This record gives sequence, structure tokens and C-alpha cells, in this order.
Amino acid sequence: MRLLPLLAGAMLVALAGSASAATITIATVNNNDMIRMQKLADDFTTKNPDIQLQWVTLEENVLRQRVTTDIATKGGQYDVMTIGNYEVPIWAKQGWLVDLSDLGADYNVDDLLPPIRGALSMDNKLYASPFYGESSMVHYRKDLMEKAGLTMPASPTWDFIKEAADKMTDRTNDINGICLRGKAGWGENMAFLTSMANSMGARWFDEQWHPQFDQPEWKAALQYYVDIMKADGPAGASSNGYNENLALFQQGKCGMWIDATVAAAALADPAQSTVADKLAWAVSPSAAATDNHGNWLWAWTLAIPSSSQNIDAAKKFIDWATGPSYVTLVAGKDGWINVPPGTRASTYASADYKAAAPFAEPTLNAINAADTTHPTVQPVPYVGGQFVAIPEFQGIGTTVGQIFAGVLAGQTTVDDGLRQAQDVTTREMTKAGYIK
Repeated sequence: MRLLPLLAGAMLVALAGSASAATITIATVNNNDMIRMQKLADDFTTKNPDIQLQWVTLEENVLRQRVTTDIATKGGQYDVMTIGNYEVPIWAKQGWLVDLSDLGADYNVDDLLPPIRGALSMDNKLYASPFYGESSMVHYRKDLMEKAGLTMPASPTWDFIKEAADKMTDRTNDINGICLRGKAGWGENMAFLTSMANSMGARWFDEQWHPQFDQPEWKAALQYYVDIMKADGPAGASSNGYNENLALFQQGKCGMWIDATVAAAALADPAQSTVADKLAWAVSPSAAATDNHGNWLWAWTLAIPSSSQNIDAAKKFIDWATGPSYVTLVAGKDGWINVPPGTRASTYASADYKAAAPFAEPTLNAINAADTTHPTVQPVPYVGGQFVAIPEFQGIGTTVGQIFAGVLAGQTTVDDGLRQAQDVTTREMTKAGYIK
């Protein structure tokens, strides 16, 4: 007759155990490194059996829309958000992000690379932890460059890139001389186009916040982009973003690709790439008249919205996913070549990493050389590199990206695209009060 009390006690214990368990919802992007993080997450749940993980994995543009809507409305849908260094200072200023300065002692915040840590901090407080960091550089096939009779300069110009792309293009063998982002989005085609335009002397706004798409520098930049992509780029390029170009290069269909330094690991890994033994890297191009290479600074980071009901559990997860021990975990499971790049000085000091990653030095050099406080040749009232660090840029940049994707697809001309970009940007900046 003592069975019923015993069963009742067991049920109470079970209920108490389930009540103490936390489920954190993690919104992340569908890039290689984030997918690897999900595969390795059993390591975290084994060490933290009281925390369950729920993943929401999204394409880059969709992720940005969803997390922005959720955090602005205090929806509380996500406990951990994958965001970039564009959002971090803006959202931290609004009080939308949790201070991460109290992560565990083994996290070692002083090990973070200074440019990355600085981009994610406000008032010396860390508001997001970098999962990986990047700049941009030229990824290229040294075998095709040699076949073209050319040598990549230490500091290539856009004129050289065009010459090389023309000579490397081989339509018979389905080789595009160059692959560049064409998919619309402020963080997709506009990340590349803004960086390229910066290096060519263009700027988004003058010192009074007037848009500059009606100036000759933007005309030269967009015309160059359309011309080289039509002559030497892949078919359907206006639909290609980071992931699509990565796949094309891995399949041996690109001679050059100017994009994120983080791509180098996936290109140089024989398990993922057919051209792993044919690669070399160079700094992002500049115009002949300037030494501005336009290389950007970006970090995909993990942050906690203030609306989360599971802040302590979320902090434990971020500590695991972005701390030094995660680097060791990836190295042991998938090899040193695949550890998250661009975040920690200890990674670049590792002899194992330097031996496995021939791209380590050019990546670190690019990150250290990125100048987000002086992104353009001409004076500007903003910072940011491949983006303009104002809240309105997300909407404006995406709209302009859609216009320029249309230009690349042949739906409108360069001149008409620039006219549309000038009009829409002027209207939005006037509405927002920047233009008096």
C-alpha cells in the first residue's frame, strides 16, 4: 500500500526536474561554421543536461529580418541571436542586448582580436561574442593565373582584376574568370558593392548626408561591376550570394572570388573543395589612384536579447560556443583548418593552426588592416566599412541592393539604377531627418 505515495513522490521529482530545465531558442545563419556548431552541440548538452537547445537556421537575409523584428518588438522568440557588428552597437545603445562582460573566467575576453572586440563593445562592455570574424580578400586559382600568363601583384588594382578575369574565363570548360555577389541585400550584394565603391573613391553620403549615387565615382564602380560580371561572371549571378559563390568556387568554376576571408577554410579543405591544392590569396583590390582597398570588417556573433527569459542558460551556451575550448573541440573533431577564424589571438599564435591554414596570415592581415572609421577616400559623416552604421541603413541598403541586382540582371540600365538609388535614398534620409 506504500506504492501510491512512492509514485506520487517520483512524479513530483520528475516535475521539479522538468521545471528547472531551460530550453533556449537559437536563431542562426546557414553558413558552414554555424552548421558545424549545431552538429557539435551534443558536447554542450552533455555538459549541461538541464539546458535544451532549439535551433532556427535561416538564410542570411531572412535571419536579419526576423531577429530585427523580434528584438524591436520585444517578442522574446529567441534567446540567442546570430547578429553582426552592424547591429551590435545600435541595439546595445537601445538597451536591447544583454551585457556579456560576465562570461566565465575561461572565456578570456582579452584573447579576442582588438578590432573584433572593439566592434562589439560599448563603454568597455561586451554586448555580443564573436563566433567568427572576417575581412575580405581575393581568393584565386594560382593554376589558372599561371595559365593566363599573369602574376597576382602584392597589391592588385581593379584594372588587373579585369585583365585577369578576361584571360581566366573559359566558357568551354565552364570556368568563370570571376565570381562576385549579386543577390540583393544590404549584407549580400551591397556588402561587396559598397566595399568596391569605397576603394574606387565613391561614398554613400557627403558630409551633410546627401546621397552620392549621382556622382561619377558610383557610376564608374557600378559600370565596372556590371561589365566584369557580364563578361566573366557566372550565369544567373543576380541570384548568387555568399553560399552560392562558395559552392561554385569549390566546384572549380571560378578563377577569382573577392569575398569574406572566412571562405578560405571551406575552399582549402580537400574534404569540401575540388580546388583545395590550387589556391592563393591577395589583399582586396584598390583603384590605381588610391591605396584604399575597401576590405571590410565583419563578425557573426552570438548575442542575447533583453527580452529573453533564459539569460543565464543563454550565457552558458555563448560561453561554450565562442570560448577557447570550442576551438579545441573543432580542431579535434574536424581538424585545425576548420576552427572558427578571425576571433582569437591564441588561434593565430597556434603552430597547429598556422600549419593547417595557409590562409591564416592573409586573413589576420586583412582584419588588422580594415579601417571602419575611415571607410572611404573622401570625408564622410559615418563609420562602418561595407555598411553605414545608422539604423536606417538596413532598409535603405536592402532597397538599393534590389535595384542593383536588377541592373545586373539586365532589367534596367546602370544610369537608371543609380537614379533610382539616389531618389529612394534621398527620400528615406529626408524622412529620417538627416537631410534638412
